[in-house]
Amino acid sequence: MTTRGLLKCPAACSRGMSRINPFKMLSSTRHLSLRGGAMTEIAKGVSFDTVAREWRMKWSGDEDKQSLVAAQEALNDVLSEVKAVPGVKSVQRVVCGGCLDFKVITSLEGDKFGEWESSGFKPEEEFIEKVKAIPGISFVETQTYTLMPM
Repeated sequence: MTTRGLLKCPAACSRGMSRINPFKMLSSTRHLSLRGGAMTEIAKGVSFDTVAREWRMKWSGDEDKQSLVAAQEALNDVLSEVKAVPGVKSVQRVVCGGCLDFKVITSLEGDKFGEWESSGFKPEEEFIEKVKAIPGISFVETQTYTLMPM
């Protein structure tokens, strides 16, 4: 198995949750959280009120990290549109200089996520197309998951 294989998510995860509707896997148990929003319980004791969409890729240190610079510019081009999505709680950018990760995590109120999903996660397609065209960018992927502070 390659190093990349060791770092990959399990099969359902690596195919991307975009193929799996997380709300179909959930029980109908919902209650108010201490944080003020509606909570969904996946299983006994496992609840969430936030759903996140992650865009991730690897960048190259070649040419003075130009692929990283270009990925940031691509994010800057869509950032105001992402922040304007109804229900957005936060947009975070993660950069790792050791493993050369560039990630954008957009967190939404759980009950608003379906609306964004129905729109195709706009402007995801535009962003993904742009970064795939950047020399030095590789392993461009998306994933949906839930978040809950502990």
